[in-house]
Amino acid sequence: MNIQQAKEQIRRTVEIYLMKDGAGCYRIPIERQRPVFLIGAPGIGKTAIMAQIAREMNIGLVSYSMTHHTRQSALGLPFITKKKYGSETYDVSEYTMSEIIASVYECIEQSGRKEGILFLDEINCVSETLGPSMLQFLQYKTFGRHRVPDGWVVVTAGNPPEYNRSVHDFDIATLDRLKVINAEPDYDTWKKYAAAAGVHRAIRTYLDLKPEDFYGVETTLEGRNYVTARGWEDLSDAMYLYEEKGFPVDETLISQYICNSRISAGFASFYRLFRKYRNDYRVAEIVRSWGEEGGPDKSASKQILARAKKAPFDERVTLMGLLTESVLPEIRHEVVEENCLMALHERLVGMKDSLTGADARDAIRILMTDTAELKRNIAMAEASGGISEEKKTILLYPVHFEELCVNAIRENGTEDCFDTIRNLYSERVKAMQADAARISREISHVLRFTDQAFGAGSEMLLIVTEFTVNTWSSEFLNRHENEDYYRYNKQFLLSEREAGIADAMRED
Repeated sequence: MNIQQAKEQIRRTVEIYLMKDGAGCYRIPIERQRPVFLIGAPGIGKTAIMAQIAREMNIGLVSYSMTHHTRQSALGLPFITKKKYGSETYDVSEYTMSEIIASVYECIEQSGRKEGILFLDEINCVSETLGPSMLQFLQYKTFGRHRVPDGWVVVTAGNPPEYNRSVHDFDIATLDRLKVINAEPDYDTWKKYAAAAGVHRAIRTYLDLKPEDFYGVETTLEGRNYVTARGWEDLSDAMYLYEEKGFPVDETLISQYICNSRISAGFASFYRLFRKYRNDYRVAEIVRSWGEEGGPDKSASKQILARAKKAPFDERVTLMGLLTESVLPEIRHEVVEENCLMALHERLVGMKDSLTGADARDAIRILMTDTAELKRNIAMAEASGGISEEKKTILLYPVHFEELCVNAIRENGTEDCFDTIRNLYSERVKAMQADAARISREISHVLRFTDQAFGAGSEMLLIVTEFTVNTWSSEFLNRHENEDYYRYNKQFLLSEREAGIADAMRED
């Protein structure tokens, strides 16, 4: 199965393990809750899906890589205590609490979440001295004399032996105490994730053209070559920052993440073309103002259209990627900004009565108290291990805004402090609305250029599909109506419907 299917299987397991009866007891007793053992090649997203599950279920998450642990850190350190049996007192060995178990209790204390996932990665790579204790843990969920708290589901992961020399095969007795799930690399699944995560468009376009280069591990005379999903995503992060700093994105950089000489060289060549097409087609001008004042002049427009119409398939696909890449990051930023403003509006409405008519001192006190509460909530959310970057941004937004309001009230010393807050909020809303209108025009420019260059063909289908399936652009277009997008999308929906009717008639 692919990693998304594995994620669904793990989530369902966590859900049934946390189900309780009327008396509050777990429907599946703790001792019969088999730990999950997720087996998958390196870099396919095993750790990432744990964080996603924890966020979606609003439960805690504690993660550990078992390759970093010794027997002492996992079990705890020994110490001598005295115990009386009958009339005699004896020295007895005890153990401090395991670092792993202690981390779960720490998460409960800081986050307030009494249920969660204890995720242990590289479980089949533990040292020989820790091996027997791990088998005991998998069966009884205890390290030494300390047990995983009730309500915490154990999920483990590991690599198949062909990817890691340190892997120890589990025997049947151990496997029979685990719930084993196998996950395989799958480009179509990763592609959807990559679009939502904003992986660099050059990477996504290259892999659309050469999906066979997405993942692979092979041994050659020169050594081991490997390409993973994690490698592509980490390369994407580096590329964005290299571009921002003006550093060259070349094979030297790419080979640090894509450890296959053929693929790293191939992507380096593609990236050079990617950048060249961006300049040759004047993509920034197309997006900003195609067909309007400030866009390419008539002569340049004719040349661009003529080249696009004659371009080979790979160049057309790359051009479509460049066009969407120029607007999608702005769309994502806009949607997050709108989400932040909506959350802030709800919070300000809740404080309106107490702030209306308050003098500067009281208003500052109210705002600072609320800011302190927000920071505590963020700390608790982070302690649980289940907070996304978008969620963190939304939680931090009111903190920064309220700190801005406090400074403005201190400077102005206004009598009606809520008016100051309202004005600052209105300024942000107006700026957001102006950005939304500009982005909507940019979407129209992309669609109109594509129509003039290629008509309502496969290129237009690529663009419309990208805007439709991308999480951020889909949300943006639901909030801000765009006539050009609506017209082309409707046209393709009608074409699909007509094709379906024609197929049905042929079958009859």
